[in-house]
Amino acid sequence: MMKRIVIVGGVAGGATAAARIRRLDENAQITVFERSGYVSYANCGLPYFIGGTIKAEDDLVLQSPEGFFERFRIVVKVRHEVFRIDPASKSVSVRDLENGNEFDVEYDKLLLSPGAKPIIPPIEGINSERIFSLRTVEDTFGIHRFIDSEKPKSALIVGGGFIGIELAENLAELGIEVSIVDMQGQVMNQLDGDMAAFVHAKLRSKGVKLLLSKSVKAFETVGSTVKTLLDGGETVSAEMVALAIGVSPDTALAKDAGIALGVRGSILVNDRMGTSVEDIYAVGDAVQVKHFITGEPALIALAGPANKQGRIAADNICGKHSRYDGSQGSSVIKVFDMTVAATGINEKTAATNGIDYEKVFLSSANHAGYYPGGKVMTLKILFEKETDRLLGAQIVGYDGVDKRIDVIATAIRAGMKASELKNLDLAYAPPYSSAKDPVNMAGFMIENINEGIVKQYHWHDVAALPDDGSISKLDVRTEREYGSGHIEGFINIPVDELRDRIGEIDRNKPVYVMCQSALRSYIACRILTGRGFDCLNLAGGYRLYSTVIGDKLAAETAAYCGKEN
Repeated sequence: MMKRIVIVGGVAGGATAAARIRRLDENAQITVFERSGYVSYANCGLPYFIGGTIKAEDDLVLQSPEGFFERFRIVVKVRHEVFRIDPASKSVSVRDLENGNEFDVEYDKLLLSPGAKPIIPPIEGINSERIFSLRTVEDTFGIHRFIDSEKPKSALIVGGGFIGIELAENLAELGIEVSIVDMQGQVMNQLDGDMAAFVHAKLRSKGVKLLLSKSVKAFETVGSTVKTLLDGGETVSAEMVALAIGVSPDTALAKDAGIALGVRGSILVNDRMGTSVEDIYAVGDAVQVKHFITGEPALIALAGPANKQGRIAADNICGKHSRYDGSQGSSVIKVFDMTVAATGINEKTAATNGIDYEKVFLSSANHAGYYPGGKVMTLKILFEKETDRLLGAQIVGYDGVDKRIDVIATAIRAGMKASELKNLDLAYAPPYSSAKDPVNMAGFMIENINEGIVKQYHWHDVAALPDDGSISKLDVRTEREYGSGHIEGFINIPVDELRDRIGEIDRNKPVYVMCQSALRSYIACRILTGRGFDCLNLAGGYRLYSTVIGDKLAAETAAYCGKEN
């Protein structure tokens, strides 16, 4: 008997599932209903079409309805909205958005891939023709046409997540003056604040104005200008506004059908992607998943998980027994010439879940130091103190960031211990890496901490260090580095002079040591520890400290200037 399969929604999850079902069942009758005009498109590439990196509209479309039918004999109906599910009769009601006609379609198995919708808050003036959201191909073309015709000189982006940052870059590359407003104290909330500081510095260096810890109260469009009123009374004027506040699961259809919902109204599914209603499955941005690290319910709206879920749902629809064991939120983003990546959890999530964790920072060149063109990347890795379990990583840098985050993401998925990163046998040639790859180095650092060979303190501990003479503070950089900027109260003894000048340090006091990246200060700590001193190393060094403190000062200055205006 021919199995009738209906799929609601295309893009990543639905389109992947449809193709997989056909590969498993040549005789199934597969119908996909997609509300937009495109069944499978490069959602993550939309900002790059606006900026002109992707030139042709057709390059955004991965597969057309005609292509789906020609290759897979799958019937795809775009501009068709499923507006009701009747689980009792196993049928869906569909509306043709071109002519308004409505009809019912019966199914044996139903897959929901409705995705998520942009959050559009009920703010006064938000319906202006100069205020846009970016989620679909149609949204992209609309923004592109507006820029071509109106040639705006300024833009305000509300929200500093993936879409907001990518849109900021692409608009700035067009010569548009860009500002980002975000109610959080940082952009990119998957990062910790200390790592986001590097992103803030990059954005500011490219002329992007950051308005952080501020929320939008109202919009007013006057002629070609949108005036955005922020809390505190500050007003920002721009010729266009893009809303990138975030997304919420588009689950009204599922809710009306009596399907159980989870966190933030997402569709509750089991590890086979099955919903609470028999023969109905769900995948993608609309479903609740288990976080791979914490085991807690989570919403993770990324293309990679959606594709995997589509395949797993298809397997189970076709009688196989595939399981989805959770998402860990691996991500990477281009920020102008910088690359930013993360996997697993950050400090905030670890603390919320009551995990007793430690962290290491590492600044390392992306390849061998003697090979020309090396650029520094900063790695931050979190691990559980008692178990040495890898919890997450964040990397900010340039070439090679994506490679390292994928290695660490794989190690997390494989259940490796944090210190076992030192054992990974990674490819090496001078143009690509070092004989001791940054990931290996992180493993060495973690092993040293676990074994008590190194004690460390962090940038956020510096302000609380006593100035009463009860401790020694030592900067082991060169005199020139020290002169170009240092932390008040730290005396300078370059590491190569330390053995000869060790008598200048009180052996009876703890010694807090720092250098530029924490490497020379580690060597200094080994010298001091070997001679009976109690020594602590500044994690991440002055490079991390100055970046974070500089970011805080820049934010305070921006806030002060905003009040003055």
